[in-house]
Amino acid sequence: MFSVMYAIVDIETTGGFANGNGITEIAIILHNGMEVEGKFQTLINPNQRIPHFITVLTGIDNFMVADAPTFEDVAENVFNLLSNRIFVAHNVNFDYSFIKHQLQACGYELNVKKLCTVRMARKVMPGLPSYSLGNLCRSISISIEGRHRAYGDAAATALLFEKILAGDSEGHVAKMLKGKNKEQYLPTHLPAYYIEQLPMMPGVYYFHDSKGKIIYVGKATNLQKRVKSHFSNNDGGKRKQDLLRKVYSITHKECSSELVALILESIEIRKLWPEFNRSQKGFHQSYGLYTYEDRKGYVRFAIEKKKQHLNPLYTFNLLHEGQTLLRKMAEEFELNERLCFGVINDYADIVEDASLHNDKVLKAITALHEQLPTFAIFDGTYNHSSILLMNKGKFSGIAPKGEFGEDITLEQLKERMTPHPDNDYIRGLIYQYAEKYPERKILF
Repeated sequence: MFSVMYAIVDIETTGGFANGNGITEIAIILHNGMEVEGKFQTLINPNQRIPHFITVLTGIDNFMVADAPTFEDVAENVFNLLSNRIFVAHNVNFDYSFIKHQLQACGYELNVKKLCTVRMARKVMPGLPSYSLGNLCRSISISIEGRHRAYGDAAATALLFEKILAGDSEGHVAKMLKGKNKEQYLPTHLPAYYIEQLPMMPGVYYFHDSKGKIIYVGKATNLQKRVKSHFSNNDGGKRKQDLLRKVYSITHKECSSELVALILESIEIRKLWPEFNRSQKGFHQSYGLYTYEDRKGYVRFAIEKKKQHLNPLYTFNLLHEGQTLLRKMAEEFELNERLCFGVINDYADIVEDASLHNDKVLKAITALHEQLPTFAIFDGTYNHSSILLMNKGKFSGIAPKGEFGEDITLEQLKERMTPHPDNDYIRGLIYQYAEKYPERKILF
């Protein structure tokens, strides 16, 4: 290990993500794998207020950094110290994201390999109760002088690193340094085997936190490649850094095609509302078109907020969409608009009897259903395909293609499919697909 040069780094900051926060203290310990070669430490003026809770944690306050150099003042020195060395830190992605971001702002592009002492310790010292720096050092009898200060934590990390190198009889560190050192880009608490077990096929993946709760859902045409891409850059944004800290495990569901993966992703997001999903949270039908019979026997239409246990004739994102449709139906079938909209207290001027009105309403409903197509889409590869059902203009569910012969009926499909909730996003996907691949569409 003599030919490998390391820079063991620790920083204190004003917050938990690089974009919008600053560094208040930095310590760099130069190491050759056997012993310390040099040290650098300084307070940093972050050019922003230090929050009270940070001062409570670190002891660094605004007065202490008032006359300290800014990061720009030390950027060239920091860049030179880190260049051509392996960047080592406890929870390395955190420290690296801040320093890379600050150096970029000063015109320096840091691009070095990284090693995380959390990940290394898990491999070389398995079975310990905790791998936080304080608890880990306590377990292996390393004292930390100046906890939550940059040099104190960096010095403890250096001693930890020496113990890891000394105990690495199976060459884990050398393996981590091979190639592009991809494992170092993974979240600190995510074991690499969660990535390795992902198939290279379409599907939906789930990120779980320490308690197993799903915090993110995504879709992929290649599950392993897509999940790796989440961690392939060191984005300093709050959302990315929060996600990196919270991911502990990954599960997945294989799908027959990208279309099925898109649909399943939409269903799961709406069902689970994961913390880190933003897309599709606004895609939902707020209103439904319903019918009811009033106290005089007239079948009436109503546009209401969607009811959980009632099946609407049709659904809409916006109230005016439903009102526009209902007015067209009233005009086409000569319905009394007072019986379509609003509350009626006085029926004296409703000259049309209930049976005649109800016949018109039935014809309007029948016409609406006839305008809404019923068809199936076959999608996927020969050995791994699915059937998606659109029933009267609504998405109904998915069934494996292998369960059916060539002469499939609507009744057979309904009996064997897994039902799923309908929404306009899924409808749009299926209609677009059917238009693009008409040969995969079967009308019923």
